[in-house]
Amino acid sequence: MSNITIYGISTCDTIKKTLDWFKANKLEVSFHNYKKQGIETEKLTDWSKVVGWQLLLNKKGTTWRTLSPAAQLAIVDEYTAIEFMRQNTSSIKRPVIEFGKKVLVGFDEEIFKKLFA
Repeated sequence: MSNITIYGISTCDTIKKTLDWFKANKLEVSFHNYKKQGIETEKLTDWSKVVGWQLLLNKKGTTWRTLSPAAQLAIVDEYTAIEFMRQNTSSIKRPVIEFGKKVLVGFDEEIFKKLFA
């Protein structure tokens, strides 16, 4: 399988685990680092159409937890969530894996085995 792109942050342990899994299974991937390369609104919108903005937005991470309750309550729909994620790339769940027209969010070795190995 080709044209697999993994999106995330290079210092993230889950990203490291994901990249290691693909390497161990001899699968070539491209890596897009949000911190260095940013992320376009259009890409977030495309993903949101496939998996939903609620899945993309990491509400368990430090970025979300440090927001004031009022700021959290202001993120109520796709538009506000995408704008927040674009400006705060650490708030996007990791990894996001894009292959063909499919999008996966998160590390799940069983799903990886079914789809890629």
